[in-house]
Amino acid sequence: MKKTFLTILCGSFVALSLHAQTYVLDKSISLPGDGGYDYLSIDNVNHRLYVSHSKTVNVIDLQTEQPVGVIADMKGVHGIAIDNKANRGFISDGGANAVVAFDLKTLKTIATIPVDAKGPDAIMYDPFSDRVFSFNGESNNSSVVDPNTLKQVGTVDLGGGPEFAVADGKGLIYNNLEDKSSLNIIDSKTLKVIKNYPLAPCGGPTGLALDKVNHRLFTVCRENKGMSIVDANSGKVIATLPIGAGVDAVAYDPETKLIFCSCGDGTTTIIKQQSANEYSVVQTLKTPIRARTLTLDTKTHKIYLSVAEFEPGTRKALPNTFKVVVYKQQ
Repeated sequence: MKKTFLTILCGSFVALSLHAQTYVLDKSISLPGDGGYDYLSIDNVNHRLYVSHSKTVNVIDLQTEQPVGVIADMKGVHGIAIDNKANRGFISDGGANAVVAFDLKTLKTIATIPVDAKGPDAIMYDPFSDRVFSFNGESNNSSVVDPNTLKQVGTVDLGGGPEFAVADGKGLIYNNLEDKSSLNIIDSKTLKVIKNYPLAPCGGPTGLALDKVNHRLFTVCRENKGMSIVDANSGKVIATLPIGAGVDAVAYDPETKLIFCSCGDGTTTIIKQQSANEYSVVQTLKTPIRARTLTLDTKTHKIYLSVAEFEPGTRKALPNTFKVVVYKQQ
């Protein structure tokens, strides 16, 4: 009798815990302008959300969740990197083969930095080396920019087409190679690839997130519709879980132990980390079709996805339909 009661009690506790972590739609934030969209990025110091949008970046105040500015006049925006130390942001302008620097307080453009590569796409700031890295999809390399002098100071040969990248804060950068279905480890000081891990059964990896405490990488893969958990130290693929189709981004919340995989098929797969090597899908969140990129606010635990409506059967966004959709814990 006591054992049965304990089993029921434990089951109820697990059910309540999972219910508490269910995500629901909070709101939509309409944004001006038309065209395509890519990465989103959060500046937790200044409480701002940056949203790439065609030739501009839309800026949202996270405290009011209202638009507060636009960084404009670029040729093809992809990603935004934040360097609070220098009070500067950096935008990968793939259409101009350049990195655009702006002031985090005023949102004014400071400089356009040409890079000797084609197609800057993902971009990140590495605090350990105090450098900005753009990952160039058409050149199979990374351009390295000094955020203080606003000059390119190096190039990393990647050996394949790069996608998302994350830094461990201790001198290592992890970067997915989409066309090679593998993962590079880059020394951010020497600017050399020191290891390359095959990711099978993962095929066509895009988004990448890092659990720094447990040394686990979460890589999402389009070809096999899966998220693979990788041991960052050994490169071993520990497990692969099913997710939706057309995935692009992934985010990890170190407090709630939830992993979010945003997919273009109109779903965001939410995965729970029970331990370093144990994971399970806890929710398939319904999201708009083509909402394939997201970012996570680790302070509020909200997730933000950008999306527009499209002409049926085309990739042409309908005018005045661009928005950010916000989801929160129930």
